[in-house]
Amino acid sequence: MTPSDAPAPTLHRAPPTPLSGALDSALAHGGAGLDRLAGLRPADRRDRFLTLLAVYDLHTAPLEAVGERVRMQHAPAVAALKGRLEGEWLAELDAHWAAAGPITSCEGPAQVVQAMRAVAARDRLPAAYRWLAKTATYAQLVHFLALEGGPDGGFDDLVALCQVGLSGSAKLELGKNYWDEMGQGDAAGVHTELHRRLVQALELPAVPRAELPVEALERTALNGLLGTNRWLQPEMIGALGLLELQAGPRCRLVLQGLERLGAPQDAYPFYVEHAEVDPVHGKDWMDKAIEPLAGERPEWGARMVKGAYWRATLNLQFFAAVMDGLVADSRAA
Repeated sequence: MTPSDAPAPTLHRAPPTPLSGALDSALAHGGAGLDRLAGLRPADRRDRFLTLLAVYDLHTAPLEAVGERVRMQHAPAVAALKGRLEGEWLAELDAHWAAAGPITSCEGPAQVVQAMRAVAARDRLPAAYRWLAKTATYAQLVHFLALEGGPDGGFDDLVALCQVGLSGSAKLELGKNYWDEMGQGDAAGVHTELHRRLVQALELPAVPRAELPVEALERTALNGLLGTNRWLQPEMIGALGLLELQAGPRCRLVLQGLERLGAPQDAYPFYVEHAEVDPVHGKDWMDKAIEPLAGERPEWGARMVKGAYWRATLNLQFFAAVMDGLVADSRAA
């Protein structure tokens, strides 16, 4: 079966929701109606994250994608809406963190690194990736990877934002990491180019936001939360470090699935690169960014671990939801 023959998963388009729909309309009309958003509440979690993602687009999406809407990036009504929704979400994330056990009170560089590694070890090989390696059909693998977007979607922009204001070993490590994302100056090796080849080889479908599961929306929104709030820089450093620690083993399982199912050769380089390089990046991120920062800025220690915990928790929720949905679709077919 080729990717184009593969049946699409059942992705249900949700009806327009009050807050995200109102924001979209206001942005489309040059800001008219933005003040009315103050009286609107999200209809549900989907509405919350669709709204936040539209706001984050104003900060980080390509200008050709957002067009004139970008002029509303710092409109007072948009800033107030962003702060209100993020405040409620952060309270939920902090409640999860409060129940995380001893890692919440880690102190000192050694304990912080140990806690980071403990978070990374938790479900390092999630059931979803073992399923991809051993059981998933070609169609299921294609649609899982379309929703996954790679182990570190948008990582290049995130690491560039994350290094702002750092110095010393941590800044150098994040700069080195970014240079690797850029293929060390070779356009063909840029990670986004490798992912583009993967998309073409497998004919990965582009799934509109309106059809994504809410777990996918929240997972993506965390990037926007961390990338648009300077005060969350410690959490962002931890979240990105967590991705580097976990990506290698997971990518090796994806490669097993690609090989088992006879995927085209251009599907391999993206995951080969991450399987080989990310374990080194993960160690270096711990040794050259997390550990020195925990020593220089003790108040950042547990916060970096908290960011890693947030990232791990949302990733696991996403992986489980997508796998369960694809398996359920195959049983219903």
